[in-house]
Amino acid sequence: MFNKNIKIVIAVLIVAFAVYQFTLNEIMNGIFLILLAGIFIFLYFKNEMILLAFLKLRKQDFPGAMKWLEKIKDPEAALVTKQQGYYNYLQGLMISQTNMTKAEKYFKKAISLGLSMDQDLAVAKLNLAGIAMTKRRKREATTLLTEAKKLDKHNMLGDQIKMMKQQMKKI
Repeated sequence: MFNKNIKIVIAVLIVAFAVYQFTLNEIMNGIFLILLAGIFIFLYFKNEMILLAFLKLRKQDFPGAMKWLEKIKDPEAALVTKQQGYYNYLQGLMISQTNMTKAEKYFKKAISLGLSMDQDLAVAKLNLAGIAMTKRRKREATTLLTEAKKLDKHNMLGDQIKMMKQQMKKI
Protein backbone atom coordinates (compact mmCIF):
# COMPACT_ATOMS: atom_id res chain seq x y z
CA MET A 1 0.00 0.00 0.00
CA PHE A 2 2.70 2.48 1.05
CA ASN A 3 6.18 2.79 -0.37
CA LYS A 4 8.89 1.18 1.79
CA ASN A 5 10.42 4.57 2.65
CA ILE A 6 7.07 6.02 3.67
CA LYS A 7 6.57 3.10 6.06
CA ILE A 8 9.84 3.91 7.84
CA VAL A 9 8.99 7.62 8.05
CA ILE A 10 5.57 6.81 9.52
CA ALA A 11 7.17 4.44 12.05
CA VAL A 12 9.71 7.09 13.12
CA LEU A 13 6.97 9.72 13.51
CA ILE A 14 4.85 7.36 15.59
CA VAL A 15 7.83 6.48 17.83
CA ALA A 16 8.57 10.21 18.27
CA PHE A 17 4.97 10.82 19.30
CA ALA A 18 5.19 7.82 21.66
CA VAL A 19 8.23 9.37 23.35
CA TYR A 20 6.27 12.59 23.70
CA GLN A 21 3.42 10.63 25.30
CA PHE A 22 5.90 9.04 27.72
CA THR A 23 7.12 12.49 28.77
CA LEU A 24 3.51 13.47 29.55
CA ASN A 25 3.20 10.34 31.77
CA GLU A 26 0.70 8.80 29.33
CA ILE A 27 2.38 5.40 29.52
CA MET A 28 -0.43 3.34 27.95
CA ASN A 29 -0.67 5.69 24.98
CA GLY A 30 3.10 5.45 24.50
CA ILE A 31 3.05 1.64 24.65
CA PHE A 32 0.17 1.48 22.19
CA LEU A 33 2.00 3.81 19.80
CA ILE A 34 5.19 1.73 20.03
CA LEU A 35 3.15 -1.36 19.08
CA LEU A 36 1.57 0.57 16.21
CA ALA A 37 5.03 1.58 14.96
CA GLY A 38 6.01 -2.09 15.16
CA ILE A 39 3.31 -2.91 12.63
CA PHE A 40 4.80 -0.45 10.14
CA ILE A 41 8.28 -1.83 10.73
CA PHE A 42 6.95 -5.38 10.19
CA LEU A 43 5.31 -4.28 6.94
CA TYR A 44 8.61 -2.76 5.82
CA PHE A 45 10.17 -6.23 5.81
CA LYS A 46 7.04 -8.18 4.79
CA ASN A 47 5.03 -6.47 2.06
CA GLU A 48 1.28 -6.66 2.67
CA MET A 49 0.46 -7.31 -0.99
CA ILE A 50 2.81 -10.31 -1.11
CA LEU A 51 1.34 -11.64 2.15
CA LEU A 52 -2.18 -11.37 0.75
CA ALA A 53 -1.06 -13.06 -2.49
CA PHE A 54 0.38 -15.96 -0.43
CA LEU A 55 -2.94 -16.27 1.40
CA LYS A 56 -4.83 -16.46 -1.90
CA LEU A 57 -2.30 -18.97 -3.20
CA ARG A 58 -2.86 -21.24 -0.17
CA LYS A 59 -6.55 -21.34 -1.13
CA GLN A 60 -5.61 -22.23 -4.74
CA ASP A 61 -7.08 -18.92 -5.93
CA PHE A 62 -4.58 -18.09 -8.69
CA PRO A 63 -6.54 -15.17 -10.22
CA GLY A 64 -6.98 -13.62 -6.77
CA ALA A 65 -3.26 -13.97 -6.02
CA MET A 66 -2.40 -12.46 -9.40
CA LYS A 67 -4.74 -9.55 -8.65
CA TRP A 68 -2.83 -8.77 -5.44
CA LEU A 69 0.54 -9.04 -7.22
CA GLU A 70 -0.62 -6.67 -9.96
CA LYS A 71 -1.20 -3.98 -7.33
CA ILE A 72 2.58 -3.72 -6.91
CA LYS A 73 3.41 -1.28 -9.69
CA ASP A 74 7.21 -0.97 -9.48
CA PRO A 75 8.67 -3.90 -7.51
CA GLU A 76 12.26 -2.62 -7.68
CA ALA A 77 11.35 0.67 -5.98
CA ALA A 78 8.58 -0.52 -3.67
CA LEU A 79 10.13 -3.72 -2.30
CA VAL A 80 13.18 -4.79 -0.33
CA THR A 81 15.49 -7.31 -2.08
CA LYS A 82 14.01 -10.42 -0.40
CA GLN A 83 10.51 -9.16 -1.19
CA GLN A 84 11.53 -8.76 -4.83
CA GLY A 85 12.67 -12.40 -4.74
CA TYR A 86 9.28 -13.51 -3.44
CA TYR A 87 7.50 -11.28 -5.94
CA ASN A 88 9.34 -13.01 -8.79
CA TYR A 89 8.80 -16.41 -7.14
CA LEU A 90 5.04 -15.86 -7.01
CA GLN A 91 4.99 -14.52 -10.57
CA GLY A 92 6.84 -17.64 -11.70
CA LEU A 93 4.35 -19.90 -9.91
CA MET A 94 1.43 -18.11 -11.54
CA ILE A 95 2.86 -18.02 -15.05
CA SER A 96 4.30 -21.56 -14.98
CA GLN A 97 0.83 -22.85 -15.83
CA THR A 98 0.82 -21.07 -19.20
CA ASN A 99 4.22 -19.69 -20.29
CA MET A 100 7.29 -21.78 -19.40
CA THR A 101 9.98 -19.47 -20.76
CA LYS A 102 8.62 -16.46 -18.90
CA ALA A 103 8.26 -18.55 -15.73
CA GLU A 104 11.88 -19.68 -16.08
CA LYS A 105 12.98 -16.04 -16.19
CA TYR A 106 11.00 -15.26 -13.03
CA PHE A 107 12.31 -18.30 -11.13
CA LYS A 108 15.93 -17.53 -12.05
CA LYS A 109 15.52 -13.93 -10.95
CA ALA A 110 13.89 -15.07 -7.67
CA ILE A 111 16.81 -17.41 -6.95
CA SER A 112 19.36 -14.71 -7.75
CA LEU A 113 17.61 -12.18 -5.48
CA GLY A 114 17.27 -14.74 -2.73
CA LEU A 115 14.43 -16.44 -0.89
CA SER A 116 14.32 -16.64 2.90
CA MET A 117 13.08 -20.19 3.29
CA ASP A 118 14.90 -23.25 1.95
CA GLN A 119 11.56 -24.86 1.06
CA ASP A 120 10.67 -21.98 -1.27
CA LEU A 121 14.11 -22.19 -2.85
CA ALA A 122 13.63 -25.94 -3.33
CA VAL A 123 10.26 -25.40 -5.02
CA ALA A 124 11.77 -22.78 -7.33
CA LYS A 125 14.63 -25.10 -8.30
CA LEU A 126 12.22 -28.01 -8.77
CA ASN A 127 10.13 -25.91 -11.14
CA LEU A 128 13.27 -24.83 -12.99
CA ALA A 129 14.26 -28.50 -13.28
CA GLY A 130 10.86 -29.29 -14.76
CA ILE A 131 11.20 -26.47 -17.26
CA ALA A 132 14.73 -27.59 -18.19
CA MET A 133 13.47 -31.15 -18.62
CA THR A 134 10.71 -30.04 -21.01
CA LYS A 135 13.33 -28.14 -23.03
CA ARG A 136 15.52 -31.29 -23.21
CA ARG A 137 18.34 -29.90 -21.05
CA LYS A 138 18.97 -33.05 -19.03
CA ARG A 139 22.26 -32.04 -17.37
CA GLU A 140 20.83 -28.77 -16.06
CA ALA A 141 17.70 -30.56 -14.85
CA THR A 142 19.70 -33.16 -12.89
CA THR A 143 21.81 -30.51 -11.14
CA LEU A 144 18.70 -28.52 -10.24
CA LEU A 145 17.01 -31.66 -8.93
CA THR A 146 19.95 -32.54 -6.69
CA GLU A 147 20.03 -28.97 -5.36
CA ALA A 148 16.28 -29.10 -4.70
CA LYS A 149 16.69 -32.42 -2.87
CA LYS A 150 19.43 -30.92 -0.65
CA LEU A 151 17.24 -27.93 0.18
CA ASP A 152 14.17 -30.08 0.94
CA LYS A 153 15.01 -30.80 4.57
CA HIS A 154 11.53 -32.04 5.61
CA ASN A 155 11.14 -34.27 2.52
CA MET A 156 7.97 -32.48 1.44
CA LEU A 157 8.95 -32.59 -2.22
CA GLY A 158 10.29 -36.16 -2.16
CA ASP A 159 7.51 -37.62 -4.31
CA GLN A 160 7.80 -34.92 -6.96
CA ILE A 161 11.59 -35.31 -7.09
CA LYS A 162 11.31 -39.10 -7.50
CA MET A 163 8.69 -38.68 -10.21
CA MET A 164 10.87 -36.20 -12.12
CA LYS A 165 13.89 -38.51 -11.86
CA GLN A 166 11.84 -41.35 -13.34
CA GLN A 167 10.71 -39.11 -16.17
CA MET A 168 14.31 -38.07 -16.82
CA LYS A 169 15.32 -41.70 -17.26
CA LYS A 170 12.86 -41.90 -20.14
CA ILE A 171 14.47 -38.95 -21.92
